Amino acid sequence: MSRLLLIVLLACSIASAIGVVFMRHRHRQLFVELSKLEHARDEINIEFGRLQLEQATLAQATRVDQEARGRLGMKFPEATDIVVIRP
Repeated sequence: MSRLLLIVLLACSIASAIGVVFMRHRHRQLFVELSKLEHARDEINIEFGRLQLEQATLAQATRVDQEARGRLGMKFPEATDIVVIRP
């Protein structure tokens, strides 16, 4: 009986050791994956900041006015061209 108990305990110890090794390996894999994802997140945040700055620059009224006049040939209407309609 004690021999059977010893074999069972030995098998449980070996299984536990294999489980610990497997978990450590999996932990390393997940840590590497997490590091890669954090790096990608940081790059995306930097790009997002650049895009926000570009949007703020392009959305300025003077910039829109310059583009409308220069590239599109638009201009403000003359006072005589404006018709006010009252309800």
